[in-house]
Amino acid sequence: MKELGEEGIGKIVAGFYRRVPGDDLLGPMYPESDMDGAEERLRDFLLFRFAGKKDYLTKRGHPRLRMRHLPFSIGQAERDRWLMLMGASMDEAGVEGEIRDGLDAFFAEVADFMRNREETA
Repeated sequence: MKELGEEGIGKIVAGFYRRVPGDDLLGPMYPESDMDGAEERLRDFLLFRFAGKKDYLTKRGHPRLRMRHLPFSIGQAERDRWLMLMGASMDEAGVEGEIRDGLDAFFAEVADFMRNREETA
């Protein structure tokens, strides 16, 4: 993902967090007072994962994504909305081709892993 670079990852994350506050499903999960912190953590995580930057590890240690997301009720609808907002952010940032395919697969895998609530019929 080096082709995307720090600037590209920053654009994706900034676009995502511009969408979150107004979203009826995801917005309430993000404390308004920590929106900047949430954006920084996601940016740092993606830069760690795709560019090898160590800022995330220095600040937060091991990602432990599932544990960090347990306080939030995440089902299929939240997973799908997260992917929708992230997809719109990648569209806005002009991410396409192999990089887009790789990010789509990565984000879908992570979003599935974050689910911690079973849907009942």
